[in-house]
Amino acid sequence: MLTHPTLDQLHQLGLHGMAKAFADIEASGEAASLGHAEWLALLLEREASLRRDKRLSKRLQYAKLRQQACVEDIDYRTPRGLDRSLLTMLVEGQWIDDHANLLICGPSGVGKSWLASALGNKACRDNRSVLYQRVPRLFSDLALARGDGRHPRLLRALGRVDLLILDLCAARSDVESYRSPRY
Repeated sequence: MLTHPTLDQLHQLGLHGMAKAFADIEASGEAASLGHAEWLALLLEREASLRRDKRLSKRLQYAKLRQQACVEDIDYRTPRGLDRSLLTMLVEGQWIDDHANLLICGPSGVGKSWLASALGNKACRDNRSVLYQRVPRLFSDLALARGDGRHPRLLRALGRVDLLILDLCAARSDVESYRSPRY
């Protein structure tokens, strides 16, 4: 069988995962032992996997999460007052589907932003759209959008996001930039 035309057709059709799997199976020598259905199943699985990975990568890129955090890395042993049953419920994400709000409160340095990023990462992995914004930056963007006529479009874009994470944490430079014109 001529593999070059088949690979070309797979690439032309945008089936890059299938093309890679096809080349890998041919090169591995196990091609002769596989039936047609097994071949097709392997090719389809590789294509589906590649597409899932690309979608997740795009969602994570759009989310602009502040930290690389995963809910699987939450350490319940440290004394931060984390309720394991509540966090388990939050990780499931039903509250996002119900359009409920979540406010994470605590003293400085306990990991509120990290926890928000971890929940955002999990939401991305659950095929939900996420956007992480620091509040000073959001207010600045809204003011600029109001000035150049993009305000309604920006509000619609924010409304379409499944999970909007607003981080109230303000760096000292942000606070100083708002205070300096007034005082």
